[in-house]
Amino acid sequence: MSDMRILIIGGTRFVGRHITEAALAAGHEVSLLHRGRTGPGLFPEAEHLIADRDTGLPVLRGREWDVTIDVSAYLPSQVETLADAVATGRYVFVSTTAVYAAPGAPGFTEDSPLHETGGPVPGTVTGATYGPLKVLCERTAVERFGPGTLVVRPTYVIGPYDYTGRFTYWVNRIARGGEVLAPGDPSAPIQVIDGRDMASWIVAMTEKADGGTFHAVSPRPPFTFGDMLEAIAAEVAPPGTTLTWAAGDFLRAEGQNGRSLPLWGEDGESTAINTADPSAAYAAGLAPRPLAQSIREIRASEADFSVETTITPEREAEILAAWHAR
Repeated sequence: MSDMRILIIGGTRFVGRHITEAALAAGHEVSLLHRGRTGPGLFPEAEHLIADRDTGLPVLRGREWDVTIDVSAYLPSQVETLADAVATGRYVFVSTTAVYAAPGAPGFTEDSPLHETGGPVPGTVTGATYGPLKVLCERTAVERFGPGTLVVRPTYVIGPYDYTGRFTYWVNRIARGGEVLAPGDPSAPIQVIDGRDMASWIVAMTEKADGGTFHAVSPRPPFTFGDMLEAIAAEVAPPGTTLTWAAGDFLRAEGQNGRSLPLWGEDGESTAINTADPSAAYAAGLAPRPLAQSIREIRASEADFSVETTITPEREAEILAAWHAR
């Protein structure tokens, strides 16, 4: 289908921004519902609907879209409110692989057991409630928008505009060279997806009117944290760069975690979600670019990107010295 009217809920920041770019590039008529806090001046060719989904959506009343793509719902009540307000032919919900309760063997599929909350629905999003709340969002989406709903479950999304700085930290840190502090077990699994590839695939799926639930992940397992850092080093590391892997117990004792050393599954259990089978999405057209290409493009586009929670060079040097002296 061409020339669709697409409403994107949150289309100016990272994942939503990539989806907006893909939809406009495909020639669709795009409306963006956002709070007006991110990206002033972005996408002048799109319609901008300024509203806070948590305080009401009267701006959507009396309007109709062919597709609504929701990248910013974290509570089932937000999906309910949107369903009450919008008239749309199809609905796309960007979820997460964190919905799974306890993934089994590597290569688990989309029908694996999900988190079950039980009791009252949590009212706030925390590390513990994030996955269970996304499960409830998914179920509410299908209940309210129908079985043709497209549910996309990515792992860690990477690429330009990534305000989390997680993958970008490793690109920039390894590009500085020297001795790099690497966290925990290098054999721990990891999966990522370039936001641009996921975005173009989502738009293509809406054009085909395809629904269902899909893992948007790359690469196929097995792929490890060590593989990822070595892939980054192959692209950006200056001569003499080394990786020093410090044990998780030691790093935790030094006050480090998955925020200071991004993407580190410090408890060892959360890494299981990084072994998802992407076969269904690949069969439906998802075609991730080579990781090496993402690394080069991230380095070129966000060389100065930083996040306050990541470890400082000074603290990294202290921890490396303590690791060697133990």
